Amino acid sequence: VKINVAEVLRKELARKSWQQEHVAIGAATDPYQPAEGKYKLTRGCLEALRGASNPFSIITRGPMIVRDLDVLVDASQRASVSVTFSIPTLDDEVWKRTEPSTAHPRQRLRAIKTLVEAGVNARVGMAPILPGISDRPEQLREVVRAARDAGATGVWANLLFLRPGTREHFLEHLAEDWPEQLPLYEQLYAGKAYLSAKETKPLRTEVSSLAQEYGIRDRRKLRLAPPPEPEQLSLTV
Repeated sequence: VKINVAEVLRKELARKSWQQEHVAIGAATDPYQPAEGKYKLTRGCLEALRGASNPFSIITRGPMIVRDLDVLVDASQRASVSVTFSIPTLDDEVWKRTEPSTAHPRQRLRAIKTLVEAGVNARVGMAPILPGISDRPEQLREVVRAARDAGATGVWANLLFLRPGTREHFLEHLAEDWPEQLPLYEQLYAGKAYLSAKETKPLRTEVSSLAQEYGIRDRRKLRLAPPPEPEQLSLTV
């Protein structure tokens, strides 16, 4: 008997012990892989979450999410729902070398615009930013400006982290594409996967300042949201 992930999720959401905790989708791998176009497993999961009125968030690079706009709209009226598009850069050369086989960042921006106009909370996650490659002020400004133009409800940024396995693969390609940057990365990530606040804070501060400059905030004309919780009235005897 074949049981797909959406059926398993429905059973988990129906458990009496489940407290409708927030479900984050896409933190480990993109939920909109090419195979999703055929198998619709992600859509099935979104339908399960909608049916349970369970809050969730999605991180993706895939404009295919627009296909599931109907589910997102319905789910947003039942629980807290948000979508974050990973757009670390609009630099074509950097995108081609670091995100092969992914949709062009401007396609992702068009998807944000579609979601926001339908009332869905959609924002930009500028991650992973690559030190010395995609962290120049003009590169950051270009993404923030484009996020504002697309109607993104927010923007945040983070620098690359390199876990074992990913680290070896990334450094191998770095040596091919940007060999002059290899010593910097070997120094920055020596013995660690995550950079310290000393390296990350200036970047986040700069992006936050740019977001303020461009007035990025929730400007949706239609803000889909679940109905308020009914108030518990107390009786005085």
